[in-house]
Amino acid sequence: MTQIAIDIVSDIACPWCAIGYARLEKAMDTLKDDMDFTVEWHAFELNPDPSGDGEPILPALSRKYGRSEDEMRANQAQMMDIAKGLGLNFEKLQERYTRNTFDAHRLVKWAGEQGKQTDMKLAFFEAYFGRGENISNPDTLIHCVETIGLDGSQAREVLASDQYAEAVREEEAQYQQAGVSAVPAYIINQKYLISGAQEPETLVNAFREIADSE
Repeated sequence: MTQIAIDIVSDIACPWCAIGYARLEKAMDTLKDDMDFTVEWHAFELNPDPSGDGEPILPALSRKYGRSEDEMRANQAQMMDIAKGLGLNFEKLQERYTRNTFDAHRLVKWAGEQGKQTDMKLAFFEAYFGRGENISNPDTLIHCVETIGLDGSQAREVLASDQYAEAVREEEAQYQQAGVSAVPAYIINQKYLISGAQEPETLVNAFREIADSE
């Protein structure tokens, strides 16, 4: 069976990262009889400024992309339809606030040591896009930790310390230096880059090509 290692560079605040992973799951399921997949998540911050209370997402996106709020609302509504088709909860996509995700990334690292990295990431996606929760808030993060069966008091100790902070920063710098400037980005077997939330069929074809060339 062909081994396929996927390193995913993504941010918890990135809707396309959640959509991209749902599509990736479909691709992996299609190929599960021929390929053995491993997935590891790596940090990227769309909003690296930890100060402030965040701001409503539509005016923030409008300013960032130089487009009207109506355009951004339509864009987000389109994403909500795509997400629904994939079984994702994006109900609060347009009601969320901009958030810094540095602490959440630290907890993804911590959860990874307990074999629950993907579960942790998906729980954060659900909290932010589905429920519009503040994913910079320690209580929100701890609640997510407990929903996937990990120890909330241990997670609180991680948040109160600087554990995994250096690892997250090093990882962010590493992938930026490697040329990753937008997410999601998938690095396959440490040598092939697939950018963006590609459709399952596109990913299936890419994985088959990679398997043939390995």
